[in-house]
Amino acid sequence: MAKAIEFTDANFETEVLNSDHAVLVDFWAEWCGPCRMVGPVVEEMAGEYEGKAKIGKVNVDDNPQVSMKYGIRSIPSLLIFKNGEVVDQIVGAVPKVTLKKQLDAQL
Repeated sequence: MAKAIEFTDANFETEVLNSDHAVLVDFWAEWCGPCRMVGPVVEEMAGEYEGKAKIGKVNVDDNPQVSMKYGIRSIPSLLIFKNGEVVDQIVGAVPKVTLKKQLDAQL
């Protein structure tokens, strides 16, 4: 079963912006309660979408550059990228069905 990829300031361009697949990026932090609710859902989806989409996480405390570049002010924030561009955004803890619906719309 695939696990969510750990995106960082160093690998973001390669893993996300240059990806051939749609990419769901979860911006989170360890101290964020709602992030801990969304985290397991993101991990599950990484396995379910293996080969169809890339799914990963950015720890905002450890990766300030990419977080600032995309104006992340509240977490969890989930961005969906396609062809290097943000095509959708979800802010806050939402049900898995909502995440799947928005990601499926980009596949």
